[in-house]
Amino acid sequence: MPVEGPPQDQAGQSPSEISATAPLSEDGTRSLPYWSTRARAQRAAENWGHGLRVDSLRLDAWRDVDLPDAARAGYMIGINWTGPRLVGWSFTPAESLNRLAAAR
Repeated sequence: MPVEGPPQDQAGQSPSEISATAPLSEDGTRSLPYWSTRARAQRAAENWGHGLRVDSLRLDAWRDVDLPDAARAGYMIGINWTGPRLVGWSFTPAESLNRLAAAR
């Protein structure tokens, strides 16, 4: 099962390398956005603009690498954000792992 995101201009970078481009919430925390399908990610990239492209990563890489890196950097995980302003839920990396385990 692929996980989509962050946008291509950030792909291959660790969370600490993309801190300036990770969206900032009202409370000052940053969230790294991910989408559960390529279609959702493509819609988000089109809405967000800025020439962003969709890139896939394997679920195990997201779970075993990206989420622990995000936790160490203090980031939240934005899941399936939608709309012209890309809004939605953000969870801690641990909450994201728990939701993934519950969905299996």
